[in-house]
Amino acid sequence: MSKTILITGAGSGFGKAAAIGMARNGHKIIATVQVSPQVMPLREEAQKLGLENLRVERLDLTDPYDIAQAQSWDFDVLWNNAGQGEAGPVWEIPIDLVRRNYETNVFLPLVLTQGVVKKWVAEKKKGKVVFTSSMGGLFTPANWGTYVSTKHALESIAEALQQELAAYGIKIQTINPGAYYTGYNETMADNPFRWLDDSKNFTRRADLRKGFDDFFATPEGKMDPQEMIDRMIEIVPADTGKFRNVVPKKIEDMLKEYQLAAWENKI
Repeated sequence: MSKTILITGAGSGFGKAAAIGMARNGHKIIATVQVSPQVMPLREEAQKLGLENLRVERLDLTDPYDIAQAQSWDFDVLWNNAGQGEAGPVWEIPIDLVRRNYETNVFLPLVLTQGVVKKWVAEKKKGKVVFTSSMGGLFTPANWGTYVSTKHALESIAEALQQELAAYGIKIQTINPGAYYTGYNETMADNPFRWLDDSKNFTRRADLRKGFDDFFATPEGKMDPQEMIDRMIEIVPADTGKFRNVVPKKIEDMLKEYQLAAWENKI
């Protein structure tokens, strides 16, 4: 059955590719982008592809008027996909960057979601909310703690929402991608070098850069995103499925081993 799906963060990466894929599958897509200059290029791309069912709008989560407008639209699925990441050592990262990361990844999506689900409950509409979490929502590697802690927060919010909204017929899901090569993780890894200063910080810039580069050089750090896009196209519109969706399977297995080992972790 065709669904109307609102996607945040559809200007690039997973969101854009999955929006196009779901539109090709016959769903009505409201693809929202953060900044106005992203609107027309995506509209023109949709037009060239013949996707009249792909509508493009601006939705800057930091703009309360954009959020209010989006909450007034009629759709069946809200996919909270927009996000931003701050990397670097947790013990040295400036706290204002931590706050900003939580604002973008946790607080503002929650504001949007609260308004949407309250409307659905009032209208007795049985919708669905999907959160793009991360493999990092289920474990914590060094120097990624700020970003993945926002995803840990989303995991808890999603679990609570699933229990709280089940009685109203509203479904909740998370999608937990591995480190696919979309440019998102790679550009996030550049962020600490805005503030990391060898004359002030204990963490050396060269050491942090080498750690990031070594990870991205591994097969697990540079996976083909098409696998994840194909799964998102299936998961987001579906009426049934798992609450948590980790892709690929080898990352799911790794996370399960990590979580079991955590019970034996010693100081």
